[in-house]
Amino acid sequence: MSASAFSCSAAIPSQGFEVLEGNPVIGGIHGDDLHHYHCPHCKSWMFTKATFIDAFVNIRPTMLDDASWFAPFVETYTSVKLPWAETGAVRSFPEFPPMDAYEELTKAFAEQ
Repeated sequence: MSASAFSCSAAIPSQGFEVLEGNPVIGGIHGDDLHHYHCPHCKSWMFTKATFIDAFVNIRPTMLDDASWFAPFVETYTSVKLPWAETGAVRSFPEFPPMDAYEELTKAFAEQ
């Protein structure tokens, strides 16, 4: 669903997210901080919830009925990206942005 040189996700407010059908299973990273949820049938990665940031859920845009509006705004872990992989993201970080950067990033995204 999002097999590529990178994976795309969209941060959706937790209050606006709901699984309407099925029972996703945790797969991938099995830790206390991140939970990657997958389709129990095909094992496709569907969304991620982080225990340390409960304000949003990262969903795979390919899961949406219409993902034509989606364009990357922030790219992370550029320190390990393939040199030819380009996302067109406005902001880049060698790893995840520091926690104190999220307020400014959210504001900049809303203003675009």
